[in-house]
Amino acid sequence: MSQENMEIVKAAFEAWQRQDWDSVFQNAAPSYEIDLSRSFGPWRGVYGLDQVRRFIDEIAESWESMRFEAHEFIEAGDLVVMPATAHMRGRDGIEVSATGAWVWTIRDGAMERLTLYQDRQEALEAAGLSE
Repeated sequence: MSQENMEIVKAAFEAWQRQDWDSVFQNAAPSYEIDLSRSFGPWRGVYGLDQVRRFIDEIAESWESMRFEAHEFIEAGDLVVMPATAHMRGRDGIEVSATGAWVWTIRDGAMERLTLYQDRQEALEAAGLSE
């Protein structure tokens, strides 16, 4: 099952890169949530599947371009940890990079939750892993 979970996460991440939102959420459970409660900035909170599109549109409107770089995919049972860097260019040309780590929760072939952590170690600990 963990290989299937990795494939679901990688496919969703690749679809996110293409901004193919239907493909991103094709394996999302009806109760799917993105948890940005540990985030800094205006988008802090927890967003249900019905709110995700508005959330994505709002973020996209704020930036001229956005690109995400996954550093690795770490399997932890029903969880996949993905340390990553977001590279964004503002509408006025200012470039920003932000690192963090995402924990994807996959159960029975469906994405249930995507949680942002500020760093890799915090995400690994949340997934029950340590270095």
